[in-house]
Amino acid sequence: MRSLFCCLCFVLLLPSGTMPQSGGRGRPPGIATADTMANAPLEAPSTSSVRQINIDQVNAETQELRRLADGLPLQIDQVTKGQMPKDLAENLKRIEKLAKHLRSEITP
Repeated sequence: MRSLFCCLCFVLLLPSGTMPQSGGRGRPPGIATADTMANAPLEAPSTSSVRQINIDQVNAETQELRRLADGLPLQIDQVTKGQMPKDLAENLKRIEKLAKHLRSEITP
C-alpha cells in the first residue's frame, strides 16, 4: 500500500516538472509596452489661463437670483393653501439655471 502511494505521488509530480513552460523566460508584452511609455518624455504642464469673470453680468444674475428667491416663501404659502401660482415652476427653473451658471462662472 505504501509503495502504491509513493508511485502515485511520483507519477503525479513527474509530469508537472518535466512539462515545458509556455512562454519561456521572455517578458510579457504588457511590461515591454509599459517600459517604453515610462521612458517617454513628459509633457510640459498646461498653463491654466486665468478666466475673466464678467462682474457686471454676475452681479445682474445675482440680483435676479435674489429677487426670485425672495418671492419663493410667498409662493410656497399659496401652494400650502391649495393655490398654485402660475409662474412658480418657471421661477424655480430660472433659479436653477442662474445658480448653475453662477457656479460655472465662479468655480474653475
